[in-house]
Amino acid sequence: MLEVNRHKNIELLSYSYVTKVEGHVGNYQITVEKQPRYVNSDCNGCGSCSEVCPVFTTNYFDEHLGPRKAIDIAFGQAVPFLYDIDREHCVECFSCVDACELHAIDFSQLPEEVSFTVGSIIIATGWDIYEPYGEYGYGEYDNVIHQAQLERMLAPNGPLEGHIARPSDLKQPKEIVFIQCVGSRDTERPYCSGVCCMLALKNAKLLKEEIPDAQITICYIDIRTNEKGFEEYYQRAKDSDIRMIRGKVGEIAENPETKNVEIRVYSSLTDEIIKIDADLVVLSTAALPSHGTEQIAKVMNLDVDTNGFLTESHFGLMPQETKTKGIFIAGFAQGPKDIAYSVSQARAAASKVVELTSAGQIDLELIVAEVTPELCIACGRCEKECPKGAIKIKDDKAVVDDINCDGCGICATCCPTSAIDIKYYRDHQLYTEIEALIRGEVKNGT
Repeated sequence: MLEVNRHKNIELLSYSYVTKVEGHVGNYQITVEKQPRYVNSDCNGCGSCSEVCPVFTTNYFDEHLGPRKAIDIAFGQAVPFLYDIDREHCVECFSCVDACELHAIDFSQLPEEVSFTVGSIIIATGWDIYEPYGEYGYGEYDNVIHQAQLERMLAPNGPLEGHIARPSDLKQPKEIVFIQCVGSRDTERPYCSGVCCMLALKNAKLLKEEIPDAQITICYIDIRTNEKGFEEYYQRAKDSDIRMIRGKVGEIAENPETKNVEIRVYSSLTDEIIKIDADLVVLSTAALPSHGTEQIAKVMNLDVDTNGFLTESHFGLMPQETKTKGIFIAGFAQGPKDIAYSVSQARAAASKVVELTSAGQIDLELIVAEVTPELCIACGRCEKECPKGAIKIKDDKAVVDDINCDGCGICATCCPTSAIDIKYYRDHQLYTEIEALIRGEVKNGT
């Protein structure tokens, strides 16, 4: 992150959202809305403002397990290292204004629009975590958390400085249960989230190192460890006395006195029902398309699959390309994948951009759609059906973007007034060829 921030040819726009994208490959006009931090770039991160702030709230970076001030920084290694004000909880006492020697606090800041031109775009909007409220006691029982919350507990810069404790009483848990595939691999989200199995194994081993005498159980449908070295890691976890139960948790309830979570799980391998009195339950919840993925798909008119992830041109042959030339995707924006897969796809997307920019020019398809304005009634069917988004209705007429159009002909077939033809494949040209064939005038392919 520091290298990106310091690179002279990289401009980092944090706290910002893409609101509009127009143009075509080589000439995309991007409009970005920068959200106000109420702290300007003169801030040097000294922290004087946060020290005097009287308001405490929860820290979203720590999954709301730790505190932060109304003016604070997300975490110690944040890039850029600028404080921001949570206006929802700020009481506007202006203590921070008085404490800041650089006069970096600015309550008058408003959202700002920034526009610029780029030749190509890579979308890497990540993923969100499914919050399983109402499932397995999450949100109801104090000692039921999800993996991201456990990650923050185990992080050295987290709210517990790398140690583990039950949320209810901050005591060290001795009986810990992981429940896999919460919110995924069901009728609503049939896909596998791709990272949960290894995440559970990794965190279980970390907990064993933290609490050697802890009894740790993982309840799973099946463990998917199909990458290099993953199966060996799984075997080492089993050798660490981490118990594996192949089965779904059927019942879960909280003991109101001890705050322990009583679990009944059916083991399909031993054909028995196992009861566990857990101090802490960790849910491996589904990975969801991020809110940014949903937003950027609407802004850029990109296709998404049934689960909300961005769709590539061809899964096997063009996994980075989208339907629009010059726009590429990488990482979890396309679908669930682990770090290694995300890195390799990001490098592939970057190489595609280099391929475009190094050429200096691109080859365009000559066979593209052509509109006869006199016949167009601006019904919008072509705009709706075009898989490349290459036709727009402007000034009550259909206009074709010759650069994005690949001449598939879908628009021509759906036009009710035959206002659209495909260059070099116009109807009258095809009819002439057919008539010539019937008369026998075309011989030997000429």
